[in-house]
Amino acid sequence: MKSTKTLFISALTLAALTAGAWAETPGSGAPAASGAAPAPAPTVVTAADVQALKDALAAQQLQIQRLTEQLQRQQTWQSQQSAAPAAAKTDLAPTQAVPQQLAEADTSPAGQPNAAPSPVQNPQDTPPQAPPNPMESSVSIRFKGITITPGGFAEAAFVRRSRALGADLPTPFNSLTMPGASQSQLSEFFGSARQSRATVYVDGRLNNVEFSSYISGDFLSAGDTSSATQTNSYTLRLRQAWGQAKFDNGWSFLGGQMWSLVTENKEGIAPSDDLGKTNDARPMTIDPQYNVGFTFARQYGIRLTKDFDHKFAVAVAVENAQGTLTTHGNAPNFLLGEAGATNSYNDALTACTISSYTPAGGTTPVYYTTCTPAGTYTFNPSPDIIAKASFDPGFGHYEIFGLYDRFRDRVFPCADFVIGTTGPCPSNPAVTGPSASGAYNTSKNGGGFGANARWNFDQKHIVFGLHAFGGSGVGRYGAAQLSDLSIEGNGSPDLIKNYQGLGTLEWHGKKLDVYLYGGAEYDGRAYGYDPNINTHVGYGSPTFSNAGCYTETPPSIGVTSGFNPGALSKCTADTRVVMEGTAGFWYRFYSGPKGRFQFGTQYSYVTRETWSGVAGTGTSGSPSGLDNMVFTSFRYYLP
Repeated sequence: MKSTKTLFISALTLAALTAGAWAETPGSGAPAASGAAPAPAPTVVTAADVQALKDALAAQQLQIQRLTEQLQRQQTWQSQQSAAPAAAKTDLAPTQAVPQQLAEADTSPAGQPNAAPSPVQNPQDTPPQAPPNPMESSVSIRFKGITITPGGFAEAAFVRRSRALGADLPTPFNSLTMPGASQSQLSEFFGSARQSRATVYVDGRLNNVEFSSYISGDFLSAGDTSSATQTNSYTLRLRQAWGQAKFDNGWSFLGGQMWSLVTENKEGIAPSDDLGKTNDARPMTIDPQYNVGFTFARQYGIRLTKDFDHKFAVAVAVENAQGTLTTHGNAPNFLLGEAGATNSYNDALTACTISSYTPAGGTTPVYYTTCTPAGTYTFNPSPDIIAKASFDPGFGHYEIFGLYDRFRDRVFPCADFVIGTTGPCPSNPAVTGPSASGAYNTSKNGGGFGANARWNFDQKHIVFGLHAFGGSGVGRYGAAQLSDLSIEGNGSPDLIKNYQGLGTLEWHGKKLDVYLYGGAEYDGRAYGYDPNINTHVGYGSPTFSNAGCYTETPPSIGVTSGFNPGALSKCTADTRVVMEGTAGFWYRFYSGPKGRFQFGTQYSYVTRETWSGVAGTGTSGSPSGLDNMVFTSFRYYLP
């Protein structure tokens, strides 16, 4: 090593000078040779000379130490790379990043006083640098070859709604109240820190495979009314928990709970985090339910993806299935699912009503209780299957995707009787009362297609995007959470046609972000006629009554008196379309190595239009609900 040689030569030079001085200076008892020239004056070594020599030696030692450390890291890196297959050495450029300290060690002459210049390193000998990982930060912890990055934010937010919904920050868009509801006469204010979020990202590499995992959670759980129709809301609410193996040849395998493949990406097809660092195309709203028209889910899934040079990517996923049902007037001749089991989900009840009937030929009414389970789960015959292709040609990002789902029901034809009467079963005349005789299973296939497009203008300061998705039995994938299916008169599933659309316009500055969103979600009619009970059943029938949607009723009697708004009588009000317009901004007071502190405000106007039914006197048969909402948020993000 040249630095070692330099130090050795310097030491020899110093020794030679010292020896020469001793040789040229006569001893005190020996006379000088006659005729010899006068001896030169002895060299005077000053304190400054000694200090300069000490400084030079210290600089040499520091340079040796740094070069030794650099050599050790270089050897470690080379030993890691030597374990890779020979093909990877010749055909694939290694993506293992050189430790950052290599670049930080200054061994140039300018950085080392009185030091000999270091040799010029061959660029081919320098290990290639990997692009910085956006998920890593100044608080990342490196431990035994893996990087652990904690993250998240703390939030203080509030929402003010012009018409009360009894809801936290996430807005239940499909529950906007009708004009006669007592809640429509009251506004509400609600402050919350429950959207505060904690995350951890783990990343490591083995040869030509990058392994990573991400876990995220917040506190927006729903307790005993939790469900898993779009996102699970069990306490503590798990947002994401996945692991990924990503190969250098473009293949990747992803498994766990994640954003569904139907969710729009910003580029390519890759998992996104919950902090906006990677591939995040979600609306920037404070509302955790985002914006009407946005298609998404967070659920179990396994996904296989192939990326072709970051220009084209394809993926297929198998994800959790869960149906949402809305139907009216049906006889109890079908079984789609049940309330959650106590050992796994949730079997709480939200409401119980007491009804009565008088048996044929009798005079004494018979009372019975009907309870509504808080969380219901369909019996799913198979997972949802999703396929997607994305294109990044250089201008814009484009996606097309398709979804296949399947619904199964058990039909009880001999249960289709008016309560309290007897008579022959339509499919088995020998049965004269409600019975499980002749029960059978029936299934319906559903699914849909969607497309996304996103363009950047003015050096990515302006973003414009369009999203569309539609099909049958896909309502639960929309932010408004419209229904997937209803039930026909014979007890079989009747899938509801659903369409979702969203427009995006965003402006991004150094400290200020401004956003505008407009979206809509539509559910079609799905109804039929049951001749056994002589009535229309299903969803959105024009024979359903909406006459009472404008008439306020007194609070109902309950265990918690004063907290049970009266239920509207004769008000079916099945949703036809939900529309929302949103405007908002985020301002970052500080963003740097200490984290990020920002403030945001959002205004949203939402309307819920219903399918027309039987109108009351002087009222419309198509009532509608609306709400004006203002959100604010203060957030501190970890660095």
